[in-house]
Amino acid sequence: MKRLDWQMKIGLILIVLSTVLYTMHYVMFHDSHHIFIYLMGDIAFVPIEVLLVTLIIHRLLSAREKRAMLRKMNMVIGSFYGEVGTELIGILSRSHGESDRIARDLMFGADWTDTKFSRVMSAVDSADCTIDCRLLDLEDVRRFLLERRDFMLNLLGNPNLLEHDSFTDMLWAVFHLTDELRQRDQVSQPGDNDAMHLSGDIKRAYRSLVSEWISYMKHLKADYPYLFSLAMRTNPFDSEAAVEIP
Repeated sequence: MKRLDWQMKIGLILIVLSTVLYTMHYVMFHDSHHIFIYLMGDIAFVPIEVLLVTLIIHRLLSAREKRAMLRKMNMVIGSFYGEVGTELIGILSRSHGESDRIARDLMFGADWTDTKFSRVMSAVDSADCTIDCRLLDLEDVRRFLLERRDFMLNLLGNPNLLEHDSFTDMLWAVFHLTDELRQRDQVSQPGDNDAMHLSGDIKRAYRSLVSEWISYMKHLKADYPYLFSLAMRTNPFDSEAAVEIP
């Protein structure tokens, strides 16, 4: 309301100023015909000005701002996968029944196109990502996630992620799994019902982790080939991956 009052005051001042200037023009030259000719010309140009400013210039500025936001957002996503995501995918995929089939699809290469990334993304979305939590060392998973809990909490507060709903959802899924494991006294031998619940939480987090990771790899391939090269050499689905270049 205060902002609106301020804008209304400025608007009234400008209208009064314009009226004073037109009055001075008439007093000095006594030519109302000339005043109305230019007044109508200026009013006639207003729709074109609106078109130029609001539809074209504003759209160009918004597109530029969005590209800058996406670059910042992908830096945040990259830090997540560097600190948490890539290693967590590796830990969970070792107990995933279809990990071998998914791994064959996720052997990224320098020749990958946007079409191939989209095709693999669809294949992962339709894959059965069920993971039996009893095949995992849940104590090890809990320890890994708790050591990185503060890092993930800081990411949740990053304003750049407000424009990326799917990554935020993935982060919440991983954070929820962290809290589920944190609040249990022991997780090494869960009962049947508890194991089913934890397996569902792990499945949700794992599917989102892999899906967002593919999108991030696509971004690196297009904009940062040197980072994509490192990502290929640390691929959690490639059992022969090595950082060192032979």
